[in-house]
Amino acid sequence: MARRISGLALATAVLLATSTLAAPVSGYQVVAKYPHSTDSFTEGFFYLDGLFYEGTGLNGHSSVMAIEPRTGKVVRKVDLPERYFGEGIINSGPYIYEWTWQSHIGFVYDRATFKRVRAFSYAGEGWGMTRTPGQIITSDGSDTLRFRDPVTFKEVRALVVKDEGAPVDQLNELEYVKGEILANIWRTDRIARISPRDGHVIGWIDLTGLSPVDPRVNENAVLNGIAYDTRCDRLFVTGKQWPAIFEIRIVGR
Repeated sequence: MARRISGLALATAVLLATSTLAAPVSGYQVVAKYPHSTDSFTEGFFYLDGLFYEGTGLNGHSSVMAIEPRTGKVVRKVDLPERYFGEGIINSGPYIYEWTWQSHIGFVYDRATFKRVRAFSYAGEGWGMTRTPGQIITSDGSDTLRFRDPVTFKEVRALVVKDEGAPVDQLNELEYVKGEILANIWRTDRIARISPRDGHVIGWIDLTGLSPVDPRVNENAVLNGIAYDTRCDRLFVTGKQWPAIFEIRIVGR
């Protein structure tokens, strides 16, 4: 008599097979183009209520800014002390959270005034940051995403990101879009679409050809910066010291 396969075993087998399949690759279409300062070493990026919010890096040049999209005009700005290298930023109610690369110190600002409200500490390096309705998600340049309590910033759980069963490292700037985590992969032209449930790569967005900067002229001007307009379903991307922000549409998804 043939051995029957239980429903649980079959479901497990299907899940394992799916996790080792190559993730599909999508392309893009440029919908609109907006000005972006080539002085901005982009590390954090989000869109809210008609403004771009950007966190920039480099010691002595790090800041958080609110920017008018059509003109590129900075309407609010706060500079970090020279000893801090700014990294990812998120909105959290009336506040903006920002953390730093290797200083283990982050800051909370009042979003309306950019006045610093408090500081917080953490272990490890700070890279990208985004949020779900209930948790903060961070990257540190490795293959691991960490989910954090939005009040204490303490780690709640961690996910290793994998594609075809292999870890995907160099996870950088993040954005939470329609139940997926979008992640820039440092020094590549790709964005990973990641499942927040188990960390597998759902798909890739290949942005080859989008960069307006010749890497032979500025090797640090890499793709880094994802923002999403939840009200109008618009996706924006930019890069470190790029002269433009692009609104894009994903094609072939």
